[in-house]
Amino acid sequence: MNSPVENIPADQVPASPSPDAVMPEGVPPEQKPAESMAARQVAGSWAPGLIASLQSLMGTVVIAVFVITFIVQAFQIPSPSMENTLLIGDYLLVNKLCYGGGGFADFFMPYRRVRRGDIVVFHYPVNPTQHFVKRVIGIPGDRLRLVNKKVYVNGTALTEPYAHFTRPSDDMFRDNFPRTDVLSGPTPEWWVQMRKLVEDGELIVPEGSYFVMGDNRDNSYDSRYWGFVPKANIIGRPLVIYWSVRGSEMDPTVPSSVGDRLYHFAYLLTHVFQVTRWNRTLRLVK
Repeated sequence: MNSPVENIPADQVPASPSPDAVMPEGVPPEQKPAESMAARQVAGSWAPGLIASLQSLMGTVVIAVFVITFIVQAFQIPSPSMENTLLIGDYLLVNKLCYGGGGFADFFMPYRRVRRGDIVVFHYPVNPTQHFVKRVIGIPGDRLRLVNKKVYVNGTALTEPYAHFTRPSDDMFRDNFPRTDVLSGPTPEWWVQMRKLVEDGELIVPEGSYFVMGDNRDNSYDSRYWGFVPKANIIGRPLVIYWSVRGSEMDPTVPSSVGDRLYHFAYLLTHVFQVTRWNRTLRLVK
């Protein structure tokens, strides 16, 4: 908004320079009043424009901060656990308002419940400072089991075109789940909890919790190993891959120091056209 123009009292209007006023050397006295008036006109013309530009910039910054804080958040895929749906080097924008926050606003905002098949980003329950991305396989009340890699929910085999397998089936709990007779693999806390929730060879998903798995079933550290994801841990649902880079350039295990990270960042900036997966950039996540 431009600043309002103020009315200047007549007694405060600058008087014309006196003929006896001292002028800088080399400048004829008759030229000084014209130059002074021109300077005032220039200053008066750009000052409102500068203020308006600053106000517009601040408004843009406020909107951007609001969007990043409350609506969307950017994440990077660091592991192959969601291949081939999400690849190492994919950058995601995650909708943080999709499922609501559990408050009063949930009653009148267009939120929805977490559905089976949704891909979600969440705080890893074992270490909430870490973020994981997996697919929801079981929702509260579901009875779930795996037989030779095949997922059954409430007695019905799921159709999973997104599931990716790289190893032959074996008898471990990875491919035949739940297994209460296997001690190696699951965390001790999860093994104890799991035994209490298994009936007739099926795992019952409790209220307020979700069972998640990676699409790369043979290379995913997911609910089979550490348990359920509480509803409060879910951050949101990925919307789009806004950028994707190929190879190991963005593998977070490569840079081990600040200098390495700066080098890789500089490398990306200078080789953006070479490393970008253009066929994955701006792709919707499904």
